[in-house]
Amino acid sequence: EHLKAFDDEINAFLDNMFGPRDSRVRGWFMLDSYLPTFFLTVIYLLSIWLGNKYMKNRPALSLRGLLTLYNLGITLLSAYMLAELILSSWEGGYNLQCQDLASAGDADIRVAKVLWWYYFSKSVEFLDTIFFVLRKKTSQITFLHVYHHASMFNIWWCVLNWIPCGQSFFGPTLNSFIHILMYSYYGLSVFPSMHKYLWWKKYLTQAQLVQFVLTITHTMSAVVKPCGFPFGCLIFQSSYMMTLVILFLNFYVQTYRKKPRKKDTQEPPAGKEVKNGFSKAYFTAANGVTDRKAQ
Repeated sequence: EHLKAFDDEINAFLDNMFGPRDSRVRGWFMLDSYLPTFFLTVIYLLSIWLGNKYMKNRPALSLRGLLTLYNLGITLLSAYMLAELILSSWEGGYNLQCQDLASAGDADIRVAKVLWWYYFSKSVEFLDTIFFVLRKKTSQITFLHVYHHASMFNIWWCVLNWIPCGQSFFGPTLNSFIHILMYSYYGLSVFPSMHKYLWWKKYLTQAQLVQFVLTITHTMSAVVKPCGFPFGCLIFQSSYMMTLVILFLNFYVQTYRKKPRKKDTQEPPAGKEVKNGFSKAYFTAANGVTDRKAQ
């Protein structure tokens, strides 16, 4: 009873803040109440903290088979969402500059159904971080990584409740395409023998930055030429995307633009075998698998 009362208070607060919800998505799984989204996010954040403590004195896990299936699954889901968003927006005759929430009829419902999968996929993608924890890849659990994963899931709960179609379709369409590339890369990177073919990581980051800039441009075009899409949502989305641009630019500069330190350019110590620019120790420790003799 206390939980239900708390849930009612949260929902009343959100309804008062954002106005009436879109009736077309009422009753859809996880949308009527904010609590499931909120609690899953809290569990996600706690899992990072507790998981790192748990793994501190334990060997890293490989998870190669599980990661292969996971990355394949996300890639296929992204491909489905990309195709369905293109087809449904085409069916509805969506205006690329500005598209309202109600003029496309059944096509709007079709878009909303795909965007629900997009929202739900953000909870599945929490596993990205959990796998980093279990593989002890703590250097990859950055503020950008956690902020992006946690915020997207919560923001898209709001999007689905108040603006589940129309102008909202564009960002997920681009993002689904990027995720096809990104999770294909992750899937291949699980195998050390594939590392020499993964020279295009830098360009993947560049593609993500282009995605954010295009999404901001598309969003602001509806400000320049309004069509009835909520103005406040456009401003919020543009502001949020700017935070991602800043954080991803910082990541790009830190990763690819910094001059190599002197010690990084020195010749490897004698006796260290080097293949394709990687030491033997690198391949031994790849994917969290270490040589027991070296421990």
